Amino acid sequence: MITQNDYPAVETLLQDARLDKALKTIGEKVLAGERLTTDEGILLFEKGELGYVGALANFVRVRMHGDKTYFNRNFHIEPTNVCIFTCKFCSYSKLYKHKEEGWELSVDQMLDIVKKYDGQPVTEVHIVGGVHPKMNLDFFVELLEKIRAHRPDLHIKGFTAVELDYMFRKAKLSVQEGMKKLHDAGLQSMPGGGAEIFHPDIRAQICHDKVDADGWLDIHRTAHNLGMHTNATMLYGHVEQYWHRVDHMERLRRLQDETGGFNTFIPLKFRNKDNEMEHVGEVSVIEDLRLYAIARLYMDNFPHLKAYWPMLGRQSAQLTLSFGVNDLDGTIDDTTKIYSMAGAEEQNPSMNTAQLAMLIKQAGRRPVERDTVYNEIKDYTDVVFSDEELMAK
Repeated sequence: MITQNDYPAVETLLQDARLDKALKTIGEKVLAGERLTTDEGILLFEKGELGYVGALANFVRVRMHGDKTYFNRNFHIEPTNVCIFTCKFCSYSKLYKHKEEGWELSVDQMLDIVKKYDGQPVTEVHIVGGVHPKMNLDFFVELLEKIRAHRPDLHIKGFTAVELDYMFRKAKLSVQEGMKKLHDAGLQSMPGGGAEIFHPDIRAQICHDKVDADGWLDIHRTAHNLGMHTNATMLYGHVEQYWHRVDHMERLRRLQDETGGFNTFIPLKFRNKDNEMEHVGEVSVIEDLRLYAIARLYMDNFPHLKAYWPMLGRQSAQLTLSFGVNDLDGTIDDTTKIYSMAGAEEQNPSMNTAQLAMLIKQAGRRPVERDTVYNEIKDYTDVVFSDEELMAK
C-alpha cells in the first residue's frame, strides 16, 4: 500500500531548475501545510501541469488519510424528475408543464423502496430530485417521519439547497424554521447539489431561476448550526473560467472556516447529452484529474475529497485516487438517473461491496467502509473475495 514516503518525487520536482518560481513557491507552501491564496489557486489552473499538481495533491492526501479510501453502502430515492426550474445543463428534469413525461412518487411508494433494503447492511438513504410544486415541506416531513419510524438506524441524507429554498419559501418559513422542522422529522445531513458555480455571471447563463450563492450558503450554514453535516459540490467544465472555479472554492472554504460543517467536496463533471448545452464540449480526463488535484490543494479545511464514480466512470475514478481523492461515494443502486440521463459513463450505476473494494485495491489503496459522517465501519484490505462475489449484481 501507499505511504507518504513513496512521494520523494515532490521534493525532487521542487528542485527542478526549470520549474516556474511561483509554482515552486506554491509547492513549498503545500509541503509546509500553509494555505494557498486565490491568486495561487488560479495560477495552478493556468500553469500547473498534471504531474506537478498530482504529486502535490497525493502528498496532501496521504498526509491527511494515509492510503485509506472510503466508501459507504447507500441507495438513492428520487421522488420526481418534474421540476419548475430550467437549468440549461440538466438532462434529468421535465418542466412542470410537461409533467406527464416524468415520474412522481408518493410517500408510500418511496417507503416501499426503503423496505426493499430491509435486512441489508445499507447505512444511508440519499433523497434528491426535481422541485415539484406539489411536493411541499409537509409532504417531505411525512416521508422522513415514516422512514425514521420504519428503520431508525438508517441515516437520512436528503434535499439540495435548491429544493429546500423552494420548500421554505412556499411554506412561508425562514430557513432556520424550515431546517429545524426537517431535522426534527429525521433529516440528518444534506448532499451538496445545486451549488453549480456560485458566481452570478455563470448562474445567469446556466441556472438563472434557482437559489443564488448566498442562499445556498445560508441554507448550509443553518444546517451546520443545527449540528448537521453537509457536502458541497461544484459543476465544472462548461462555460466557467478558471477564476470562477477558484471563486467558488473560496466561498466554500470561508464557510468551512466559519462552521466546520462540511464533510466533503465533490467536483461534478458537466455532461452534455440531451440538454440545452449540448454545444459545449466536455473537458478531458486530464482536466478532470487536474481539477481534483487542485481542489485537494486549495480546499485545505475540507477533510475529504470525493469522486462520484458513476459520473466519471470506474477507470477514471480509480485514477483520481492518485490525484488527491480519498472517497468514491457508495455502492449506490441503479435507481439513480440524474447523471446517467446526462451521459455519464455509468448508465446503470451499481457496484456491490466486493466490486467497489476491489476497484480501490487495484489502485493501491486501502478500502474502508464508512457511515455518512465518516465513522469507520470495516477495513476490507485483507478481505479475499470469491469470484461469485465479484460477479454478483
